[in-house]
Amino acid sequence: MSSQTARNIIFSRLLAAGTEKAVVPDARPPESPSLNREEKVARLIAMMEAMRTEVLVVDADSWADTLKAMALERGWKRLLYGPGSSLGPAMETAWKDDGAMPTKLMPYTAPVETFKADLFEVDAGITSVRGAVADTGAIVLWPDEHEPRLMSLVPPVHVAVLDADTIYNSLAEMMQAQAWAKGMPTNALLISGPSKTADIEFTLVFGVHGPKELVVIIRKA
Repeated sequence: MSSQTARNIIFSRLLAAGTEKAVVPDARPPESPSLNREEKVARLIAMMEAMRTEVLVVDADSWADTLKAMALERGWKRLLYGPGSSLGPAMETAWKDDGAMPTKLMPYTAPVETFKADLFEVDAGITSVRGAVADTGAIVLWPDEHEPRLMSLVPPVHVAVLDADTIYNSLAEMMQAQAWAKGMPTNALLISGPSKTADIEFTLVFGVHGPKELVVIIRKA
């Protein structure tokens, strides 16, 4: 048999095989636990604390007081926040009512090009949270013009405020419940703990690529 004939036989077999339709079984939806609100809160706390995240559960009406107490205890001098975010008005009211508060609010209102020097001098940054996923223990952020990505990346401490009613069993459940298919930001973030890496001599180091500390305040009505 000549090489040309063998070549034609091989190609003919490949072409014939390519015309056969492969049977693809229907994919089963991923299994996820079905927990009530208290169980989701408890699981999220356990999962995030295992990743060295500090989690505080507070009354929905007193979260700003909790934040102020934390700032005083830890000696924060400047706290970065987004005035146009859902947290901004409540924080401004709480700080206005306490003129002796040593921690100063620093609003993120300027372009990063002109704000860079101040941005790297803050002690902590606070952001709202889109929701959380209980089965993997992660909070979900959707950065926007009011709370840019840098607010949760640059400060050494990231404080995230989460409503207990926005904790979902799984990411798939969250995406469906919040209709993510209708529109998403260019950068959706899932965060389970402070920044960490073991690339440096195989030693676990925190804060190399982001905050050294993550504090999640869960508001319960």
